[in-house]
Amino acid sequence: MTIQPILINGKWCQADVCGQFQADNPKTKQPLEHLFPVSSWSDCELALNAATAAVAKLRDIPSSQIADFLRQYADGIEARADELVEAAHAETALPASPRLADGELPRTTGQLRQAADAASVGTWAMSTIDTAQGIRSVLAPIGPVCVFGPNNFPFAFGSISGGDFAAAIAAGNPVIAKANSSHPRTTQIFAEIAQDAAQQCGLPDGTVQLLYRLNHEDGERLVADPRVGATGYTGSRQAGLALKRAADAAGKPIYLELSSINPIVILAEALAERGDDLATEFTQSCLMGTGQFCTNPGLVVLPSGEMTEKFVDNIVAAFGQAAAGTLLSASVERSLNAAVTSLVDAGAELLVGGQVGAGEGYSFANSLLRVSGDAFLADAEALQQEAFGNVSLLVVASDLDQMTSIVGGLEGNLTGCIYSATENGDEASYRKVAAALRPRVGRLLNDKMPTGVAVSPAMNHGGPYPATGHPGFTAVGIPGSLRRFATLACFDNVRNSRLPLSLQDVNQLGGWRLVDGDWTVADIEQ
Repeated sequence: MTIQPILINGKWCQADVCGQFQADNPKTKQPLEHLFPVSSWSDCELALNAATAAVAKLRDIPSSQIADFLRQYADGIEARADELVEAAHAETALPASPRLADGELPRTTGQLRQAADAASVGTWAMSTIDTAQGIRSVLAPIGPVCVFGPNNFPFAFGSISGGDFAAAIAAGNPVIAKANSSHPRTTQIFAEIAQDAAQQCGLPDGTVQLLYRLNHEDGERLVADPRVGATGYTGSRQAGLALKRAADAAGKPIYLELSSINPIVILAEALAERGDDLATEFTQSCLMGTGQFCTNPGLVVLPSGEMTEKFVDNIVAAFGQAAAGTLLSASVERSLNAAVTSLVDAGAELLVGGQVGAGEGYSFANSLLRVSGDAFLADAEALQQEAFGNVSLLVVASDLDQMTSIVGGLEGNLTGCIYSATENGDEASYRKVAAALRPRVGRLLNDKMPTGVAVSPAMNHGGPYPATGHPGFTAVGIPGSLRRFATLACFDNVRNSRLPLSLQDVNQLGGWRLVDGDWTVADIEQ
């Protein structure tokens, strides 16, 4: 069986192989047809050299040309949509429709086009001009960006198609993509489309490159290499923190999206008002996509009482009746089983589920666990670990004060939600809990489940550590996501013709600029 080529410096070539692997079909547990390489460090070396050469050339390419690439890439994705959906369905078992074809693929092309619009206008770069002192600054490309994609979103968060890729390219950087081993063929197709678009748009060789897998040591070496500008990573906490340690030691920016249990707090008044509806809403959110969303609600904090017991009975019944979906891979199945075992060992009571193999292929029974507020506070670290999948932990607190204490002791999360009475009858309770929850989440929701992330300029898909590596940045939402992959470039007394286009007297890009303290699109008159 032929080992598939890697994409280096504008060409598909054979890897310097130090191992090989195949993805498998999660529903059948059978290996798929393509064989992929584990690259040695020499492949990384080639990719880094090519990306470094591309950086210099990209500086002289107008942002409109980069925008053309992103739009043409989106068009190419749509032209091969059926092929991409078929490959991703085989590698992940995610439904071809509506999940992949009707949801994730349009989202992917949409964010590529949004990134193109941002690159065209350039407002994201926050051009700032002080005419009196002759000082001008702008966010400029940071250099080669490494992107490590996750297993659960092969399109919208993919290493060579997703938000990190789109943001890094729109900011003017070349990308070295490291595919997720769960869907290498899907990533390969994306790379073929991207490379064709890059060539047609005249981007330099090395703008888009693809490696499939590295050993752990080489992955850590890659993110710490002096030639790398920054890294974007979405995946497990263990692997992400290993990369972070390496990048931090070298002084290299790395933007991580790691584990998150996305706590939900349901106030007593909301339970009394619409507890049955909330049970249905929660069940649908938790089991959507077999729970394999980074914003899946993994922890629910409830007040003790009769309404909570009814709520618990309802969702236990619903979890038991719902079919267990297929998980993304054998490793997800193992990790989920280990997480549930750890939660039980830490004192949680298993209410329903807990068995491996309850569905088709790699699977785990829909599972709910329960623990008292006292027990949670006694071992909060062990009881708030992520169970990535169709599992959630219910924490029943003695009163509002204890609910607030539980929330106040949580680690950083991507999201947090408070369900409250519709007529603001519990305003004081809401404000008390919100004051504790807001600093611990990147996005605070009210009366809305967290599952899903809208591609909006106002979105924060980030959060306090350890949900991410830095609380000040978002992985979703343009233009904010572009600023992760930029460096602040300042020009003092530099002649007008030698400045970047966005800082010259004539506003050639037409975007908003901060000139002498005022935002304007006007030219500067001398």
